[in-house]
Amino acid sequence: MQTPREIIQRTLEFKNPERVAHSFEESDFIWASFSGKTYATEWNQNENGEWIRYDEWGNLWGRLENISKGEVTQGVIANLVEIDHYQFPDFSNPKDYQEVRKQRINYPDHWLIGELPGFTFNVARKLRKMDGYLFDLAASPEKIHHLNNRVDEILHTMIIQYANSGVNCVMFPEDWGTQTRTLISPRMWREEFFPRFQSLCKTAHQHGVKVFMHSCGHITAIMPELIHAGIDLFQFDQPDLHGINTLAAYQRKAKVSFWCPVDIQKTLQTRNEIIIREKVREMLSKLWGGKGGFVAGYYQDNISIGLDPKWQAIANDEFQHCGIRNRYL
Repeated sequence: MQTPREIIQRTLEFKNPERVAHSFEESDFIWASFSGKTYATEWNQNENGEWIRYDEWGNLWGRLENISKGEVTQGVIANLVEIDHYQFPDFSNPKDYQEVRKQRINYPDHWLIGELPGFTFNVARKLRKMDGYLFDLAASPEKIHHLNNRVDEILHTMIIQYANSGVNCVMFPEDWGTQTRTLISPRMWREEFFPRFQSLCKTAHQHGVKVFMHSCGHITAIMPELIHAGIDLFQFDQPDLHGINTLAAYQRKAKVSFWCPVDIQKTLQTRNEIIIREKVREMLSKLWGGKGGFVAGYYQDNISIGLDPKWQAIANDEFQHCGIRNRYL
């Protein structure tokens, strides 16, 4: 019997895993993170009853209740002239990765994921707050380029530290799309961000680790460049936004993998068992087929999408029932 780690490895290499890989309750994955949190605080309520905290970069976050992840309300770099004066957190200390090494020892047969805070955009846009950052991209490209360079220096260091600590891959969240298009023009993305993706992926691959990317929204327009840059696996919670056939076409061309639950905004919201099971079979047939290239996902926050967990349980059941390689021989 193949171990979870072997299942994921064979999945990424399209080498016929014995079953579909998955991230259900008994997941094939184990997560690990660094412990260095220079500026981080816990959530606290202020005098107005609002919840606030500072993240490890020094950005101020806010939320109206004590459930959601919140959002940055004030970036730590209020003015671009502060870029060279801002003291970035130090993520280069091997001691900050001790928990990662412990996870490797404790779970030798699982696929170990090292959590990154993002690639360039997801970190830098918080430092300037989203609206300010997007404005700066157009109005002050040279200064934003400099800020991005400083962020990348830290990310390269983190990737190397993770690799030295025994992870199988690094994974980062970076939402690049709305429901209809990318946040910036594909041309601007290619000019400013493609070289950064390529360089960061190269560092990871040179140190023997894969690169997994989570992204929400319609990023189909930049997927060819993301694949070319070196992304090994995309984690999408809305695979139907791109189209299963579209993802399958990219997969055939580039041997890229996808990690997805049944679409959380379309299929799961039907609350229809027949439709959910049919979608599972379509995803397995077109994106996995016993060969690999697909991980069956589970969306962890049923409350936020307004669903009873039983609907994802139905999807999980169908993934496990149908996701056996012998059924596709």
